[in-house]
Amino acid sequence: MAGMTNFFDLSSTAKRFRFIAVLEAFTWLGLLIGMAFKYIPADGNEIGVKIFGPIHGGVFVVYLAVAVLTAIKLKWDVKATLLALVAAFPPFGTVIFEIWAARTGRLAELSTGRSAADAKVLS
Repeated sequence: MAGMTNFFDLSSTAKRFRFIAVLEAFTWLGLLIGMAFKYIPADGNEIGVKIFGPIHGGVFVVYLAVAVLTAIKLKWDVKATLLALVAAFPPFGTVIFEIWAARTGRLAELSTGRSAADAKVLS
């Protein structure tokens, strides 16, 4: 948990990626809650979808751009890059990918103590 000391520190590529990945998951949560209020009650209110839909859409696009830039800067292989992009589609997939990327040594200083070579063997 040493990598979580200051979540709002955006001083590196890996830290910016982590921030956007978590932000994308939170906007997913807001959108899902808005959809629940719209569709579950008989006389649903769609204000939540009207608010969180565009917010989530914007953060989604930013996440895709940051994922590509991070992949280039940190020299991810094609598999990791595609997984990062696909992770944006299911709810909370970006957080799951970020945890996997950190554990396998793909997020530079945010990764665990293992070296990148050890992490590739384990993945």
